[in-house]
Amino acid sequence: MADELKPVLELLIAAPRGFCAGVDRAIRIVELAIEKHGAPVYVRHEIVHNKFVVDTLKAKGAVFVEELDQVPDGLPVVFSAHGVPKSVPAAAAARGLSYLDATCPLVSKVHRQAERLVAAGRHIVFIGHAGHPEVVGTFGQVPPGSMTLVETIADAETLVPADPDTLSFLTQTTLSVDDTAAVVAALRRRFPAIQAPRGEDICYATSNRQAAVKAIASSCDALLVIGAPNSSNSLRLVEVAERQGVPALLIQRAADLDLDWLVGIGTLGITAGASAPEMLVRELVERLAERYEVIEREEETTRETIAFKLPRELDAAA
Repeated sequence: MADELKPVLELLIAAPRGFCAGVDRAIRIVELAIEKHGAPVYVRHEIVHNKFVVDTLKAKGAVFVEELDQVPDGLPVVFSAHGVPKSVPAAAAARGLSYLDATCPLVSKVHRQAERLVAAGRHIVFIGHAGHPEVVGTFGQVPPGSMTLVETIADAETLVPADPDTLSFLTQTTLSVDDTAAVVAALRRRFPAIQAPRGEDICYATSNRQAAVKAIASSCDALLVIGAPNSSNSLRLVEVAERQGVPALLIQRAADLDLDWLVGIGTLGITAGASAPEMLVRELVERLAERYEVIEREEETTRETIAFKLPRELDAAA
């Protein structure tokens, strides 16, 4: 009888959502390192930007630190999915530390492109967010002064390169597809000779999750994004929804949601950033079902089948 008194809430759940292949691989690397070496295994920086994932790995024996000098001698260390400057593995090797690199292969691809471009005498305009670990790691692949960071269209409009004819551009993998296209358009207009990357730098998972939000936005009264406040791809999903005219909110866990935010909402969109596990989506649906008669529907815009290989030294452990 109580269920009949609950208001109806339609949930429109975006797909793809949640974990991408790079995140899956990074988490598995930490788990296998703990199985192989025993606890503790140190991880430089959050392996991925998600508190639930980090806390789960801590419970299994991972210890997260910001800098390599916090890793005791003789213990293994894992580098996060965001990538690290070349100086970090060099410092680990100099100390004789055993290390595993969990950098997403799509980030590593950008690293290798940066190296090739600089070796060919190009100056790189890098589109990204200052201070993000992926940006720091990519800048650390090439000599200082080889790259210039551009964050906005305004930055692109005021850029004064030493030699406009030797410019190339690369991008952070977790940017807004639309924002990046606008910045690139400004760069191309000002510097017609600028060289584009061989392939799209924004990763398939980032693009797919943004497209999935766009696909459901017109049918939603509001949208919830499950993700961390320091997760670039999750923040971009909020922006994508808002640009479609849909109020959007970023939450880390179901308990973070003030249910009063849902007053007047009949259809609620739900998605999750690439670092958020599916169980957090289910947790949210279960919390909503306590107050609402939930009608759940998934809208899939594309199916992801990509998987990345583990490092060779962990293949046997897997």
